[in-house]
Amino acid sequence: MVKVKKMTHPTITEITNRIEERSQDSRARYMARIEAMRAAGRPRPNLACGNLAHAIAACPEAEKHKLAADGKVPGIGIVSAYNDMLSAHQPYHKMLDAIKNRVLAAGGVAQMAGGVPAMCDGVTQGQPGMEMSLFSRDVIALSTALALTHNVFDAAMLLGVCDKIVPGLLMGALSFGHLPMVFVPAGPMPTGISNSEKAKVRQQYAAGEMGRDELLKSESRAYHSPGTCTFYGTANSNQTMLEFMGLQLPGSSFVQPNTELRAGLNRMAAELIVHHATAENVTVLADMVDARAIVNGIIGLLTTGGSTNHTLHLVAIAAAAGYRVTWQDFSDLSDIVPLLARVYPNGLADVNAFHEAGGTSGRVGVTCG
Repeated sequence: MVKVKKMTHPTITEITNRIEERSQDSRARYMARIEAMRAAGRPRPNLACGNLAHAIAACPEAEKHKLAADGKVPGIGIVSAYNDMLSAHQPYHKMLDAIKNRVLAAGGVAQMAGGVPAMCDGVTQGQPGMEMSLFSRDVIALSTALALTHNVFDAAMLLGVCDKIVPGLLMGALSFGHLPMVFVPAGPMPTGISNSEKAKVRQQYAAGEMGRDELLKSESRAYHSPGTCTFYGTANSNQTMLEFMGLQLPGSSFVQPNTELRAGLNRMAAELIVHHATAENVTVLADMVDARAIVNGIIGLLTTGGSTNHTLHLVAIAAAAGYRVTWQDFSDLSDIVPLLARVYPNGLADVNAFHEAGGTSGRVGVTCG
């Protein structure tokens, strides 16, 4: 068998190195906080009895006993952006109990640590509420950190999909970067009417050739069921970014909800986080979100034609991990990273077609040269 040696493009190496160099002080300060929390050891065994009693009061007796017995059973905190007004987040309600049961079967105990707000730009677009959209990212980050502030968890699972929600979850989670964490996507809705057909109806409505009822029927055939909208906007770009950063199971981003494969991937994520919560010398979130992961996230977005909103979000995520990333870094990477996928609105095909063609599991853009 011929072995192919993968070479990193020298410009990618140079950009990664310069991010590390300009971020030495800020990254060191961040890692000092993380190391202090890591050195304190597992938190639950050190809680006062009153604190622990509050933390496990609502658990079933068997789970309460496991969490109280000797501190060896891992406690997994779940932070979820569930609500049933957002199609992308509605599946999380059904997924929650299945994930908790799988954690239990794998030897841990999962608790819903907290919920975060989740607004939909598709609903608020053109409305006054859209003025709150970007601000919601910081509210989500704060809410995520508050959920983990109880300091009883050995690891965490983060359930979120859409525009400001994933960046907010990750930014907040990085405050507790001494813990292993995994993101769990919900997946896209099945493909609805074609984008060309949807555009044609909108044109007809604008020309006065049809009424509001016909337009609404058309829009509802495009956005029609639980799951993420199928165009390659910020929500779906979030999923690509997470995969390229190693924070989500490979190939899991665009598996539809309420399918056997989606359920299997959720079970795998639950088993994985229990394993990492108990393993020796585990790689925690702060270790995973380093300069290489951030650069790889940018590459993943560039090579798939992801949302330019991540020129805001990845800069903020990097800052939460102690890194200083600039738009010049994005620009210099864009000079060498080829566009390998054209997904609507950059092409005709949606994310379901992208997934069927190999999608993120095709490892596009991991090495460019």
